[in-house]
Amino acid sequence: MGVRTGSQYLEGLRDGRDLRMDGERIRDVTQDWRLAGAARTVANLLDMQHEPALRDVMTYRSPTTGDAVGLSYIEPKSTADLMARRGCIKQWMDRTQGMFGRSPDFMNCYIAAFATAEAEFAKGGEQFGKNVRDFYEDCRENDKVMTHVLVNPQVDRSTTVEKQSKDLAAKIVGETDAGIYISGARMVATLAAFSDEIVVMPSSYLENNKEAEEYAFGFAIPTATPGMSFISRPSVVPRAASFFDNPLSLRLDENDAVVVFKNVFVPWERVFIHRNIDMCNGLYPRTHASAHTGQQAAIKALAKSEFMLGLALKLAKSTRIDVYPHVQGMLAEIMLSVETVKACLYAAENNPVKTWGDSVAPDMTPLWVVRLGFPRMFQRMQEIIQQLGASGLVGAPSLSEFENEETREMVSEYLQSVNSSARDRARLCRLAYDASMSSFAGRQQLYERFYTGDPVRLAGMLCNTYRHKQEAEIKVDELMEKVPELLAWSNG
Repeated sequence: MGVRTGSQYLEGLRDGRDLRMDGERIRDVTQDWRLAGAARTVANLLDMQHEPALRDVMTYRSPTTGDAVGLSYIEPKSTADLMARRGCIKQWMDRTQGMFGRSPDFMNCYIAAFATAEAEFAKGGEQFGKNVRDFYEDCRENDKVMTHVLVNPQVDRSTTVEKQSKDLAAKIVGETDAGIYISGARMVATLAAFSDEIVVMPSSYLENNKEAEEYAFGFAIPTATPGMSFISRPSVVPRAASFFDNPLSLRLDENDAVVVFKNVFVPWERVFIHRNIDMCNGLYPRTHASAHTGQQAAIKALAKSEFMLGLALKLAKSTRIDVYPHVQGMLAEIMLSVETVKACLYAAENNPVKTWGDSVAPDMTPLWVVRLGFPRMFQRMQEIIQQLGASGLVGAPSLSEFENEETREMVSEYLQSVNSSARDRARLCRLAYDASMSSFAGRQQLYERFYTGDPVRLAGMLCNTYRHKQEAEIKVDELMEKVPELLAWSNG
C-alpha cells in the first residue's frame, strides 16, 4: 500500500473507537467541532507525502515491497540517513509551526528503533523480537498513525506500583494460548483521538520481584479494540473557533487521553514484552529509542523556535519597537535559542552511535541539551511574546468586529499601528495570544516540560550517564599538578 492519502486516513478513523470527552462519546472524530481541525491537520501531513515537490524528501522505497513509504520510518545506517530523516520531519514541523509535537513521525521513529533492536526483544523469547519487527513493517507499509501510553495512574507516587493500596494500574489479568488480557489504566496517550494503533510500553523502573511481573509487559493493538476506552481531557478549541481568532488551537490540539482497559484481549503476535522486568527496565537506552525520538523532538524544537522568532520579529516591527536596545536584546535571546537547538541537532547527526548490526542512532549527548534546556527556552519565548505584545494581546478584537457594520469603522480606525492595518494587527495579536497565553499555549508549555518524563529524574539520568565526566575531572587534576611546577619555574 505505501503512503496513504489524507482521505484514506480520515475514513479509517471512523472505526467505532470508544473516545469520551465532556461526558459524551465522540462518534466521529473527523466531524466533531473539538477534534475535526486536528484530524484534518494529520490528513494534510499525510497528503504532503504525495506532493511532487516533496515526494523525494518525505518518502523512500520500502526494502520489502518497493512501495513509497514514509521516510520517518527509516532505520538509519549513516549520518546521511539521519539528515534525510531530518529533512522529512522538518517539512511536517514547519507545516505545524512545531506545535504538533506528536505528529506521526514521533512514533514512526520510536517503533523503527524497536524494530532495529529486535534482537534485544528476542532475549525475552524469539517470538517477541519477530513480533516487534512484524508490527513495525505493518505500520510502515500501511502508513499507520500511532499513539503510545507509558505511565501508570498517579495514585500513590511515594511507592512502587505493585505495593499501592489501590490497584488501578494496567496489568496482566489473564493468559490463554491465544494471548493475554489487560485490565486497569495508563496515562497519557497523546494523539489518541487520531491514531490507528496504540503502543503500550513500560516507563518507570519496576521493582525486581514476583508481584511486579504482572505490570511488566509491552504490546500494540488497534485503537478500536473492544474493551478499551479513551477518557479525553476537554479540548482547548473554543466553541466558535475561527482561523483568524484561533489559528493554532483550531488546527493543532493533539488530544490527550487516559486509557482504560477492561479485560482487553491482546493476541500473542502483538505482544513484545511478557512478564519480563529486566526487559522493561532500561529498555530505552538499550534500544536507543530515546535518541531516535530525541532527534524528532529536536527538529520540533527548532521549528517551534523559528516560528516564535518570526512571531516576535513581526510583533516588534508592527509598532516599531524593534528600534529599542532592550527589545533587540529579547529578540537576540530567541535567536540564540534557535541556533543552540540547530547546533545540537547537527552535532547529534554528525557524531552517530553504532547500535545494532549496521544501524546507527544520533548522539544522545547534544540531544540532552535540547531535552532539558528547551522547556525553559520555550517558556522564555512565550514570556517575550507577552512583553512585546503587551496589552495588545488582550485588546485585539475578533474577526467578528471587522465584519460587523456597527464596529467595523471603529476598529479599523483606532486599532491600526504604524506598520500594520487594524485587521492585520488584530490577526497578528490573536496569533501571538494563541502562542503565548491561551489554553493551547499553556498545554504546549506543559508538554515541553514532561513529554518524555519527569525532568528531575531525567537530569539525574544525564548526571549519572554523562560520558565526559572523567575528562572534566582530569582537566582539574592536570591543573593542580602542573601549575605548581610552572610557578616554581617562574620563581626560579
